Amino acid sequence: MDIILVPGFWLDATSWEKVTPALEAAGHRCLPLTLPGLESKDASRAGIGLRDHIDAVVAEVDALGGKVVLVGHSGGGAIIHGVIDARPDRVTRAIYVDSGPLGEGGVINDELEADGDDIPLPPWGGFEDADLVDLDDSLREEFRARAIPQPKGVAYDPQHLHDERRFDVPATVIACEFPSAVLREWITAGHPFVAELARMKDAEYVDLPTGHWPQFTRPAELGRAILAAVDRTGA
Repeated sequence: MDIILVPGFWLDATSWEKVTPALEAAGHRCLPLTLPGLESKDASRAGIGLRDHIDAVVAEVDALGGKVVLVGHSGGGAIIHGVIDARPDRVTRAIYVDSGPLGEGGVINDELEADGDDIPLPPWGGFEDADLVDLDDSLREEFRARAIPQPKGVAYDPQHLHDERRFDVPATVIACEFPSAVLREWITAGHPFVAELARMKDAEYVDLPTGHWPQFTRPAELGRAILAAVDRTGA
């Protein structure tokens, strides 16, 4: 199975490097992506928006020609959901890593502070304590050294969706920062944060307790969780 891995904000394809070995050892082909504007710290991010990132992943899906599994971390969850909306017949499973599907009109995070076209990685004090669980000083230093400014438009642009067949695509949510029990409570209560997720016809929840960046804090476990989800798909 071809597995396309979409990183969250401030990260490129290399952020998946400790996650993919378990998938490749099982015979799957991994395609971790570096999205437009994330090629380097010096890359231009002018005019790059959410649709550009969605279209970049759609182009990868089209180039492969067959069925794919999509994995999206954090803001990458909104991106893969846009791809599913564009190509619902091509995605055999969506795997949301500490993320979820973003519904029509929603934005990933327009509260992040921008510097022109860029959103730099904020100071650690700008994150919730739950985000930073297991991200020790060494990992924080490594993350900040590799962090690339996020294109402002990707964070601020509204999501636009058109095809309700997106709800038919099986989904796995790997819950890290918030346990799956909390997500289920929010769905039951009709919380708008999970409104799109609540409409998924086949959604499963897997707990991987850690902070918001399991690809750094628990990469081997994340690889196994993704592999298990792919296996349950019958891929």
